[in-house]
Amino acid sequence: MTVTDLSPRPGPPALVLVAHGSRDPRALATVRALMERVRELRPGLPVHLGHIELNEPLLPDTLAALGNARAVLVPLLLSRGYHVRQDIPEMAAASAARTRVAEPLGPHPLLVDTLHDRLLEAGWRPRPASAVVLAAAGSRDPDARVDTARTADLLAVRLGVPVLPAYASAATPTVPEAITALRARGRRHIAIASYFTAPGRFATECAAHAPWITAAPLGVHDAMADLILHRYERTLGTPVTAAA
Repeated sequence: MTVTDLSPRPGPPALVLVAHGSRDPRALATVRALMERVRELRPGLPVHLGHIELNEPLLPDTLAALGNARAVLVPLLLSRGYHVRQDIPEMAAASAARTRVAEPLGPHPLLVDTLHDRLLEAGWRPRPASAVVLAAAGSRDPDARVDTARTADLLAVRLGVPVLPAYASAATPTVPEAITALRARGRRHIAIASYFTAPGRFATECAAHAPWITAAPLGVHDAMADLILHRYERTLGTPVTAAA
């Protein structure tokens, strides 16, 4: 006689989105909406949210609520830097949860897909002597600048125009400096691509310098949700299908 094993199978590790946090309420609303989109794409996969600072739930509290469960932490950050190297691993190590930390979202072609769509929504059309400033938060970490420059290169290939990375803080060139450099090269139609996960102070400040059009931040987009799941699965090593 065949005996069927009726013991419950362990579910997939939880996916914990790790956001930076912002005093701008639009940022929290955007991150929550992106979390819901990920849940829609992967029914049955436990998806949680934790912030590094400024917003609740804070990441240590999210991890504490998981107990000793397995979890993959996916930073909603666009490059390497101090938060990815130090803050998130230290918070993970201090918890009882059995965690792995995924790579940041960028650079990746799916981010370029999102940036391209946001520019189109803002009115981007190829024009003579056009160019783009890729406005990012900025970091003192040289690897972060390498990552942002890589995204700028990928976007330049997609658009067929020069794309210069620029920063809101901690790195140069600033957005006004990048605009000046492009104008010196004869570029008259200069758009700003907002390389921010969600609206906030830096995105608003960068947009204020726009000489032409400014795209919205990355926000809620299918490519963003796909990228989050890609980082989750790559960290585990194999695709995971959660039961509905």
